Amino acid sequence: MKKQIRIPLILLLSAISVYLVYDMSRRYEVMMLWGYRPAILFLATWGAIMLAVAPWYSRYEEKWRWLGLSTLSGILLSIGFPGVLFAFPFLMFVGFLPLLLVEKEISEKREGPSKAEVLKYAYHAFIVWNIITTYWVANTALVAGIFAITVNAALMCIPFVLFHQTKKVTPGLGYVSFIVYWIAFEYAHLNWELTWPWLTLGNSFAEFPSLVQWYEYTGVFGGSLWILLMNVLGLRIWTKYQQKASLRSDLVRVAVLLTAPLAISFAIYINYEQTEETAEVLVVQPNFEPHFEKFEIPESEQVTRYLQLTEEKITDSTDYVVYPETSFGYVRTDQVHNYPAIERVEDFLRAYPGTKLITGLNAYRLLRDGEPVTPAARTRVGARGDTTYLEVLNAAAQIIPGETEVQWYRKSKLVPGAEIFPYRNLLWFFGPVVQTLQGTWEGVGTQPERSVFKSPQANIGPVICYESIFGEYFTGYVKKGANAIFIMTNDGWWDNTAGHRQHLYFASLRAIETRRSIARSANTGISAFINQRGDIRQATRYEEAAAIRDDLRLNNAITVYVRWGDVLARIALFASILLLLNTIVRKVTGRSS
Repeated sequence: MKKQIRIPLILLLSAISVYLVYDMSRRYEVMMLWGYRPAILFLATWGAIMLAVAPWYSRYEEKWRWLGLSTLSGILLSIGFPGVLFAFPFLMFVGFLPLLLVEKEISEKREGPSKAEVLKYAYHAFIVWNIITTYWVANTALVAGIFAITVNAALMCIPFVLFHQTKKVTPGLGYVSFIVYWIAFEYAHLNWELTWPWLTLGNSFAEFPSLVQWYEYTGVFGGSLWILLMNVLGLRIWTKYQQKASLRSDLVRVAVLLTAPLAISFAIYINYEQTEETAEVLVVQPNFEPHFEKFEIPESEQVTRYLQLTEEKITDSTDYVVYPETSFGYVRTDQVHNYPAIERVEDFLRAYPGTKLITGLNAYRLLRDGEPVTPAARTRVGARGDTTYLEVLNAAAQIIPGETEVQWYRKSKLVPGAEIFPYRNLLWFFGPVVQTLQGTWEGVGTQPERSVFKSPQANIGPVICYESIFGEYFTGYVKKGANAIFIMTNDGWWDNTAGHRQHLYFASLRAIETRRSIARSANTGISAFINQRGDIRQATRYEEAAAIRDDLRLNNAITVYVRWGDVLARIALFASILLLLNTIVRKVTGRSS
């Protein structure tokens, strides 16, 4: 690109970035959310940065081409993901193809591995993908959005650069390593404290559950494997096309790989019969904006809205009323019936015998004498100087008017930064920074296993917000006996953007994997019912106070996925360790094959 064009573009993009920072700060001061502005801000800023470092590319025309191809990969992967403008998941089948072509051409021009060169283009592609699909995180906190995008893109580079290394040392296993390294990365990203598995490839089909009914056998990693195989075959076809070689056998492979899973899925979808046993469930969406309303409006006013919405839809045969995450609180766990807001709801529900309330709560519990002090424990000094320990909880509870016993569940898959500081013992020196950024240092209390709320009508798995994107974790409720799932969430943190839609769609995948019906109650966002095939029904609108009621079908059957979990990912993790060891040994000994 000529200097006369590049410099004005840098100035224009920089001006857009500066204006958006000003506009966003002004809107926040007058209590207005940012919507899509972070997406434009991040894209403009990243575009200016890339043009500023353009001298890296200016000597070689091919480098500009590689930059264009890596940009195309980021765009294809973004458009293929649900909730972003319009979703076309089949684009994921070619989303990696331009980036794989860049890696191939770099490898052919260098005798040895070119990690730095591959890393540059991979990071650019993944930054674009992360910005377009997850920009909305910045509506919660700008720093959190920047961190999530830049760090997640860097982590995605690890499997890609490892694949490049293995391919140079062992060419015959190169594209096999790309598949297993990527799936192993996705699996690891599900199971560490800095977890952020939002962009797991198999999630791409969440908006179209009829395409992936076979997730009841494989979970989302079956979808990841499908996407990666299609990309590798696509590169093979493109390479043969350039070489004017025969494409017939490879086109047949692609046709079979594309149509066979779809045919199986449609057959399962059409023939699946839901169970007959039901429970009548009423879901409430109160619509309190979380940044400026939810924690400012007096709780008594909020309870009035809850009860008004409940009264509109409740019947004498309603089994459950579901309220969203953090509906009330802070509630002391052993004194819940004495909490004024809960007392009002219980008084109302006494007119409907047999109706149970399942709600999200901000809560805290006092540690008993002799109970081990947990990492999340905080100290409280009484008037007499006595010290007690307590845990703050993001919890769910089943409350039955007239019954003393309250069944509790503590959210245990926590949002990094907001609910847990990852690897606190290792990164202790970040404590003051975390407090300045209004993050959490102590975190919230958790529990080692899932809980199920039991009653004569049903066994309910209480899932809180972020927990609904973890497939194998989600199966823990079913293994404990849940025959239906209630998701309680608060998706208003992200404004009316792609985030709350993606979160809803992911719940469809959990319904397929476990064949459990789901009632989803959002403070604001989208509340809905999801059947055992993953179909979303009675979805509410964003920024709408509403109540919806349905007969939720119960199911006690155990799917293959519930029984075996992420076995595909564990195989990939084991294979990636073997491939990595093989790569290291061959590199050290100077051997290649």
